[in-house]
Amino acid sequence: MASRTLAGGHRRGLVFPTMSTVSVVIPCYKYGHFLADCVSSVLDEQDGVDVRVLIIDDASPDDSAETALKLAATDPRIQVRVHETNKGHIATYNEGLLEWADGDYVALLSADDRLVPGALVRAAALLDAHPEAGFAYGRPLRFQHGGPLPKARTQGTGSVVYPGHWWLDRRFREGTGCITSPEVVVRTSLQREVGGYDPELPHAGDIEMWMRLAARADVGYVRGADQAFYRVHGDNMSTTDFGGQLDDLRQRLVAYDSVLTKCADLLPQADHLATSVHTRLARYALRRAYRAYDRGRTDVVPVDELVAFAGECLPEYESLSEYRALRLRQRIGARTMPYLQPLVWSAVAERGREWLWWESWKRRGI
Repeated sequence: MASRTLAGGHRRGLVFPTMSTVSVVIPCYKYGHFLADCVSSVLDEQDGVDVRVLIIDDASPDDSAETALKLAATDPRIQVRVHETNKGHIATYNEGLLEWADGDYVALLSADDRLVPGALVRAAALLDAHPEAGFAYGRPLRFQHGGPLPKARTQGTGSVVYPGHWWLDRRFREGTGCITSPEVVVRTSLQREVGGYDPELPHAGDIEMWMRLAARADVGYVRGADQAFYRVHGDNMSTTDFGGQLDDLRQRLVAYDSVLTKCADLLPQADHLATSVHTRLARYALRRAYRAYDRGRTDVVPVDELVAFAGECLPEYESLSEYRALRLRQRIGARTMPYLQPLVWSAVAERGREWLWWESWKRRGI
């Protein structure tokens, strides 16, 4: 038997007819020491919705399963499943989202993350009011492992619903996601229609999922309030090293191409989307290559591999301004360039682009 239900499974005795129901799936692998805080953020700080929790322990070799069972013994809203063999995170996600979740809405929350108080109520209210919206998200707050939680905003200033294809087009034009993961609440019926996470995309399944959802429904954004706490530690910082950044670009390319394949019948503008994202990812790769010269990092940044990746994305990559910026730096030289970097227009423009993107994300989530 691959998995077994060990505890819980009962709803609260009193359920108000107008109260939205939310199923929260918490996958866990060796994160039992985070579970109590994670579950408390779901069950003790989300008044106004009827919540159930499923903790799925993926055959953790430590005492994570025992910790989950102890929590379930204290609250009938908690259910626990324990895998006898490790299935991996994608299969674990899909088990909870597709096999177990039966609320109006469903959320996937890593055991080391937390929800901001009232997050589920705010998301459910948006989705209740806008049946055309397939999922809702808001701003997540990152915090360092071992550090204090940042102060969260809990009073929203309203919401906005973006047309799904418009939101999707923006993702392809930018070539990057705007969602971390724990801040998302999905309409359960749409999740079942779309299906689960793709096991062929273990590192880019999240962004691919949000885009598949947006291909079929509009996208809601909670304004003003923060929605989740995302823990940053060694296990989820792969894109902070330079080799990881190249891997990140490769995984993004696979994810975007996957969406175009799976949603081809829903996206009449597929050719335009493909051109947009391939161009954008080529620009990102070349930008990271030339920034290596600006920062004196050519000894650790895989410049040649980044250029090769740009060629995979866009055969005519040499016509891009980023390639010309790279060639200029190569002529100046790796030793001299860091001293001239403040005077080079492309370096200044790069900082401006980053600032504008972050400001847009902070205000509008896109």
